[in-house]
This record gives sequence, structure tokens and C-alpha cells, in this order.
Amino acid sequence: MRLTLLGSGDSAGMPWYGCVCACCRLARKDPAHRRGPACALLEVEGKNYLLDAGLMDIADRFDDARLDGILLTHFHPDHVQGLFHLRWGTGNTIPVYCPPDSTGCADLFKHPGILDFQVQSKYKTFTLAGLNITPLPLIHSKPTFGYLIENGESRIAYLTDTRGLPPKVEELLTQARLHTLVIDTCLPPGAEGRNHNSLDDTRSLQQRLGAEKVIMTHISHELDVWLHDNPDALPQGLIAGYDGCIAFP
Repeated sequence: MRLTLLGSGDSAGMPWYGCVCACCRLARKDPAHRRGPACALLEVEGKNYLLDAGLMDIADRFDDARLDGILLTHFHPDHVQGLFHLRWGTGNTIPVYCPPDSTGCADLFKHPGILDFQVQSKYKTFTLAGLNITPLPLIHSKPTFGYLIENGESRIAYLTDTRGLPPKVEELLTQARLHTLVIDTCLPPGAEGRNHNSLDDTRSLQQRLGAEKVIMTHISHELDVWLHDNPDALPQGLIAGYDGCIAFP
């Protein structure tokens, strides 16, 4: 099992349009510092599963390597916009596992094309390629799932977008003894977010959940600038994710 962050940014991405700060200038000069919409690739037993689909070039990226399924956290545009083009492809249908959301995003439900939307239930585990996948309700402005991914002794949680965790979810993840936690960390310390974690929130979750490795995603411009100005500020075991970052193993 392998989990790779394909995108690690928030909806605005990095660099910001029109911004001339040092971080944005660096991102324009060096692609390694750019951030696309938060999403990840889960590879297992020769199969490819996306976690969210905000990248606009999904069809090009997986033209030769077929997608076997997509796990959606929620239907905000920066997490599903890549589906609007992908749906008009040909060949086998692609299952899209998603939270219950009657409005979805624009006309995806009405005109799904090759996408097969399969609504999941919170805490109801299902199986993909030998992995146990458990949808976990998160705290956001739209119905949102995180996913607990288990393979034998390995347990990964992918949690974006959210501000904190429901008590039941926190208890479940504490008991799971996570190897890797990928967590929404949008804002710098001291910021008060309504729908996203700040670095303070993530540090607190890191201590309470006890995961071996914590990787931040959905990183905003503001947090990126703060990290650039405070390169040694992160505690041991807390990592700022980046596009292409291998989160597991």
C-alpha cells in the first residue's frame, strides 16, 4: 500500500494569482513549491484510487494507468472539479465513493457520464482491494467524510476538510493507533478558522491521537508564508505535506 499526496494546497493554491510575495515568486520559479488542490493517490495491489479529484489534469495523469475508483471527501469544487472533464471519458465506469449530499456539485449527479456515484454511510466499513475503508464524519460546511484506511497492521487516516473532530471520530482514531495521519491544516498558528484547522489545532490533535507520523495538507498561502518564515518551528513527527509527498509507507 502506498499513499502519495498529489495536491497539498487549499482552493486558492500556490502561488496566489497576482501575489508577488517571496513564496509566490519562488513557486512560480520552482514547480516544487507549487500547491495544487488537496488530493492523494492510494495504490494497492496494482490498483489506483484517488482521494478527491480537484486536479484539472486527472484524465491526462491516468490516461495509461486506469483509475479503479475515487474516494470523495465532499462536493466543494476544489475537491471535485477534475470530475467535470473526466466523466465524458469512455470505457468502464469508475466508482465514486462519497458522502450523502443531495446537492452534490453543479450537474455531476444529473450527468455523471462514466462516473458511478456510490453514497456511503458514516462508520460503515467497506472493502477495496483488500483494504478496509471506514468513512468518518468531519466538521465542515458541507457533508464531509474522512477515511480510515486499514491494511493488516497499517492504519492511515485521511482527514480533509475539517475543523477539529467529532468526539466519536477522535475516540475511534485514538484506539486505532494510527501509523499516518494526513490532516487538514489550512491556517497559521493563532488564526481562527471556521471550517479548517489551524496549526494550533493540528498540534493538539497530534498530541491527542498519538499517530506516529502527521502530515499536513490543504495548506493555505498564509500558512505557507508562515512556514517559510519559521522553518524550524514544527515539532518532531509533524510534516508539512507537498505535492508529490509520499505519505505512506
